[in-house]
Amino acid sequence: MTLIKSISGIRGTIGGYPGDSLSPIDIVKFSCAFALWAKKNSAKKSIVIGRDARPSGEMVSDLVKGAVISIGLDIIDLGLSTTPTVEMAVVTEEAAGGIIITASHNPVEWNALKLLNHYGEFVSAADGKAILSLADSSLNFAPVESLGKVNINTTYLEQHIQAILMLPQVDQTAIAAANLSVVVDGVNSSGGMAIPQLLTALGVTKVTKLFCDPTGLFPHNPEPLPEHLTEISQTLKGGNFDMGIVVDPDVDRLAFVCEDGTMYGEEYTLVTVADYLLSLTPGNTVSNLSSTRALRDVTEKHGGLYFASAVGEVNVVEKMKAENAVIGGEGNGGIIYPGLHYGRDALVGIALFLSHYVNQGKKMSELRASYPSYYMAKKKIQLTPEIDVNKILAGMAALYNDEQLNTIDGLKIDLADSWVHLRKSNTEPIIRIYTEAKSINEANSLADQIIGQIGGIAKNTN
Repeated sequence: MTLIKSISGIRGTIGGYPGDSLSPIDIVKFSCAFALWAKKNSAKKSIVIGRDARPSGEMVSDLVKGAVISIGLDIIDLGLSTTPTVEMAVVTEEAAGGIIITASHNPVEWNALKLLNHYGEFVSAADGKAILSLADSSLNFAPVESLGKVNINTTYLEQHIQAILMLPQVDQTAIAAANLSVVVDGVNSSGGMAIPQLLTALGVTKVTKLFCDPTGLFPHNPEPLPEHLTEISQTLKGGNFDMGIVVDPDVDRLAFVCEDGTMYGEEYTLVTVADYLLSLTPGNTVSNLSSTRALRDVTEKHGGLYFASAVGEVNVVEKMKAENAVIGGEGNGGIIYPGLHYGRDALVGIALFLSHYVNQGKKMSELRASYPSYYMAKKKIQLTPEIDVNKILAGMAALYNDEQLNTIDGLKIDLADSWVHLRKSNTEPIIRIYTEAKSINEANSLADQIIGQIGGIAKNTN
């Protein structure tokens, strides 16, 4: 069993002992701490919550609601919703913060509390530490006459979609006129409800649904990686479709599949949307250190500057604000468009991507081929108690001390025609190893080389 407390929130497996999993006791403790923090830092009197469809979601939601109202704040419960929808609702409701009940791409046995400040953005590292400190202190509960109350509001997904349709960059007329035929994989979670609703609003009438029943019983690993998307790939190969659309369980990651069943590449979701927006409004872009160089190439083509941040949505947002970025996000298919809100949002990503696609007049595979070709390998090493991550990174830095190194988040090694990024995950007990090169064989070879070198360093430091 696992419980992880990080910049990405409180995340763990369901079942097991308190402190070693996301147990009911831990859920209540951290929800109360967050509510106390929000109450101290805002004059607002409510917290917005929403959840993805995983089977533990309703149980976790009930515990969160009881905890928050016990502190004296009201709950605005969106029910089954998406992460970006909750983020936008916090701002609209002028709430003190938000809690999104989702473990994002993690398997079904996981759940999490993603914590938002009153801007509808993920809490900072400093605020996260303050919340964790409160959780370990003596909690002070409200008297009976000051208990909060629960309000249900299920209108926010529709409000979210309407806000997207109102964006001048969304070419709803052209999308509707294109008569698109789209396959959607909603991984039996919130996306199965939200994505078809958005497509209908955009005028897409031919929508084939795969796994769009929000039972939370994921039909495959919910992380939208190529090896998990065989069913939608086969569907596209066997039919006359324009594209496939895939999201993760809480709809903040977005991947596309080409008309021939090949993967468009989740790294190129942000690249394509950035190309479109920069053609309308030139400016700067931001992605994290683990994202493709292609975003830098596209940004410079439009005369803008590219900036890299540490991994984590809060870090990307912080850098975007500092550099006044037009668009930003993460290479895992996370689109952050400040024109709508500062949060990863697959819904606005779909609307902007389709606007570009229909105006280009190309097949999906042709559009993908129009961008610089880089290939990425994403591998991992499972952490065990004897592995000292800091010693591993220090050893790798010494090994590559003649190369360009970046240590703001783990270790990134920039080589002439490739790069590698090593970092401890915020969401799983692993070291992530991302590499990028001019071919997939080179990327995999570099990743395997790095894994071998890490093994040697670990052996020598034990």
